[in-house]
Amino acid sequence: MDLSINGQIKQYQDKITVEQLLRLSGISPGQVVIELNASILSPDLHNKTVLKHGDTIELIQFVGGG
Repeated sequence: MDLSINGQIKQYQDKITVEQLLRLSGISPGQVVIELNASILSPDLHNKTVLKHGDTIELIQFVGGG
């Protein structure tokens, strides 16, 4: 299954949820906003949303600074 993640094509063997994708990527769910196919995905749907071949995901991370 091919997914476009932040403009890069990544391949996965099996279908995965958004939550699984975040874990595989080493990203804390509380520090990112997920845009799936041009729509913001509510955090309570991360573990229920199964990604499909060809999905486009943008991971928008919060960065602190001073």
